[in-house]
Amino acid sequence: MSASPHRISDVNIVDSAVLPAPEYLAREIVREAAVADFVYEARQTLQRIIFGDDRRLMVVIGPCSIHDTRAGLEYARRLAELSKKVGDRLHLVMRVYFEKPRTTVGWKGLIMDPHLDGSCDIPAGLKMARTFLLEVLRLGLPTATELLDPITPQYIADLICWSAVGARTTESQTHRQMASGLSMPLGFKNATSGSISVAINAIRAASQPQTFLGISHQGLASAVTTRGNPHCHIILRGGEDGPNFSASHVKGTVTALKKADCIPAVMIDCAHANSDKDPRKQPAVFASLVNQSLDPESAVIGAMVESNLIEGAQSFPRPASELTYGQSITDPCIDWATTEATLLEAYKTLAPRFA
Repeated sequence: MSASPHRISDVNIVDSAVLPAPEYLAREIVREAAVADFVYEARQTLQRIIFGDDRRLMVVIGPCSIHDTRAGLEYARRLAELSKKVGDRLHLVMRVYFEKPRTTVGWKGLIMDPHLDGSCDIPAGLKMARTFLLEVLRLGLPTATELLDPITPQYIADLICWSAVGARTTESQTHRQMASGLSMPLGFKNATSGSISVAINAIRAASQPQTFLGISHQGLASAVTTRGNPHCHIILRGGEDGPNFSASHVKGTVTALKKADCIPAVMIDCAHANSDKDPRKQPAVFASLVNQSLDPESAVIGAMVESNLIEGAQSFPRPASELTYGQSITDPCIDWATTEATLLEAYKTLAPRFA
């Protein structure tokens, strides 16, 4: 074969750094047996809430994204204490989001840019993510995250109790295949347009066996074959036409799920288009779904809420030393006082559900 003067491979690649194998990272940041037992039991509990006879509402709540692990752990400690007060009616699961999809460009999350400076030290980000998940689990809090990159689960999925596929990726074949092999319950959000058929098709696809390209625990390129994940459900997050958390929207979603032979289990995302991206509206959305759940025939099984120590969001990028402690650098959140009040009020409202 004669040499060509033209470069035709990796033309736009500047660097390629080898990552540690998932197995290596798991040996470095070890999941002890007690944590493994907790994750197993947490997943079983969530399956009963979503698909079974556990009448509690599941609440996936916490920062839009984790950018400061110290503030994130303070939030986790507060949530763990609150969970003890409301746990017989509300099952709290902490949002531990490390990957952020961007419409154009922006900070892509702790795994991709852990130092918040554009250095994209992914090996450090994976270590920080795994370490933080262990700390949250040791507090007795189940963990929840959105899985964006299909390679990421090999590094952290053993420490995740529930996961989500976002509105931008629900239609992606890659993410449906990934979901089919995951070991925890998973929610698919409706599309950004508001379409629920996209999410229902995703549930059906993820429940089936799939074969796709992935990596092994040793970090080797692999053909991965799954058995299908039977524990997927829909998340309503609103769309271009506005909110979709009302009782009529839920009823329509249930009809569509049944028509597709899917279990009618509906989670409501209180943020995004359901609150017009205004965090101050989230408590009202949450109160609405809590009231809906009082109907014995209701298919509402839980909610997602974006919450942090301090309300709102701060501009980013900027030097990490200038950031306000406990305030989001991605989507705006409700503050801790509002979080606590909202959950305690819901706890009182739910009393008839358990009478």
